[in-house]
Amino acid sequence: MIVVGLTGTIASGKSTTAAMFADEGIPVFSADEAVHALYSGRAAPLVEAAFPGVVKEGVVDRPSLAKRIAADPDAVRVLEAIVHPLVREAEDGFRAAAAAAGCEIAVVEIPLLFETGAARRFDRIVVATAPAEIRRARALARGRMTPEVYHLLAARQLSDEEKRQRADFVVDTGQGLDAARAAVGNIIAALVSAGPGTPDA
Repeated sequence: MIVVGLTGTIASGKSTTAAMFADEGIPVFSADEAVHALYSGRAAPLVEAAFPGVVKEGVVDRPSLAKRIAADPDAVRVLEAIVHPLVREAEDGFRAAAAAAGCEIAVVEIPLLFETGAARRFDRIVVATAPAEIRRARALARGRMTPEVYHLLAARQLSDEEKRQRADFVVDTGQGLDAARAAVGNIIAALVSAGPGTPDA
């Protein structure tokens, strides 16, 4: 099975690209969706212990947590130490299930793939990209992202240019959905043609 890591900077179109792989019948794991589930489950009491007051009715309130993180840059590392191991556990379960089902390709969407050293766990890397002004507009249009939080998170990531340079494949979501979908189709064809690879140790 070829395991593809999908990443990109904030609001680069990662989720849109992941959905396009899913539309082609390829199983997709989203780290963000895993976090969302954890925030209403196993991670909630752990996050509350670290950031008192951010959990409401048993669920982490993301806007409240975002404000706490914006006020204290070190808080990001505390949060990641709580959440990342739980997300990795969920990812391992996804990989095992996809392999057991005989899937040729599986996609794992991880926003901080390069930053966390996860790239070595994947056979190929796909990076979603879009022009900077489009990415910023998308992020702020979501409603739960302030300009301050956006810049804080963006500053902690590798640049869009560096991610593209490290990618095996790039999907430009700034060119429209049809172009992005065509790029995903070409990537799938190339992966199937090349056959399984082996991630670095």
